[in-house]
Amino acid sequence: MPYVEGQTIHDADSHVMELPGTINRYIDPKFRDAFVEKTGRKDVLPEWFAKAAEKQRDPEFRAGAEANILLRKNYEALGAFVADDRPKTLDYLGFASQLVFTTACLSNFGLEQMGEVELAIETARAHNRMMTEFCSVDRRLLATGYVPLIDRARAPELAREAIAMGAKAIIVPSRHPPGFSPSHVELDALWALVEEAGLPILFHVGGEEKMHRDYLENGLPYVKDFHGGDENFTSLTFMAIPLSVWQTLSALVVDGVFDRFPNLKFGAIELGASWLPSLMKFLDSGVAAFGREERLQKLTGKPSEILRRQLRVTPYPHEDTRWIIENSGEEMILFSSDFPHVEGGRNPLKRFNDSLEGVSERAKRRFYRDNFIDLMGKGLDPALHDLPTLAAA
Repeated sequence: MPYVEGQTIHDADSHVMELPGTINRYIDPKFRDAFVEKTGRKDVLPEWFAKAAEKQRDPEFRAGAEANILLRKNYEALGAFVADDRPKTLDYLGFASQLVFTTACLSNFGLEQMGEVELAIETARAHNRMMTEFCSVDRRLLATGYVPLIDRARAPELAREAIAMGAKAIIVPSRHPPGFSPSHVELDALWALVEEAGLPILFHVGGEEKMHRDYLENGLPYVKDFHGGDENFTSLTFMAIPLSVWQTLSALVVDGVFDRFPNLKFGAIELGASWLPSLMKFLDSGVAAFGREERLQKLTGKPSEILRRQLRVTPYPHEDTRWIIENSGEEMILFSSDFPHVEGGRNPLKRFNDSLEGVSERAKRRFYRDNFIDLMGKGLDPALHDLPTLAAA
């Protein structure tokens, strides 16, 4: 019996848990040594990971996969890193489709911030090969391709390549590229290409500017995160997650990118959503205060209306989803499981259902189904809009 029954649910956030060194095999050999030198990422499988891989081959362990589909996390989850297992994972989950993101490459290894333009581009290409190959085993798996904005002239070329490989959405970093705004007019060729393809532009956690380390120097011991280290999320560093996407979205709206490409959809994935109503209100307020600016007079509507038209966002399961919907718009918010990451929890459907208590059935349908279909456009085969059993009903 699948986790989801009797309704169509699309999952806007899931992940591959790449074994260490996986990306190295997809990097052009001419750049592999430089990649290892700059990032320290060798194609070596530590003993702990070797045991995880061996566990996935154990028949007794595999026999419990269905019963533990949302209980086993990270490398223990079925289909976490073995592509041929992922279709069975979707069968057990019961989702109609899943957007699939990397785990190891979410920041492109910081190469853009290092100024390593060529290496950043080649590593993005390797990521796109890896993700499209993984997702090629099942059309329900929607591969994401990454395009660094660091080279404005080559960004459209990278997007075109990723789409040709089979990417169903294009990820760009939520932080600004070094030295210029993501709203730079020379990036219009990128937005035009993706709009023409009918695919969305996505921001995902990991591509943002982190909280400055000085805030962590409080004279007390470092706080460990739920993974046991101090390099990931804590209650304090969590606060900085939406700051980059807030600024980037503001620039894209104010500088007219949304209006120049009105059919281009944007998605903010695993960045939370409690900030969204405030951004919409703050942008409207800013436009009212600085309305004499020529660029603002050219906007096709209030910023909140423009965002409502083109932006879709995934809340975390611990957020008040009903409040977010009521204060932003029921057409803006999407379901996501974050499978197989620990952060997604063991029962995301219950947590979201509890949070949605009191909203209309139309709003619930939009949250679980319609808004995802709208976001994905041509990236989602119409045959996947509904589960076959429901489509036939």
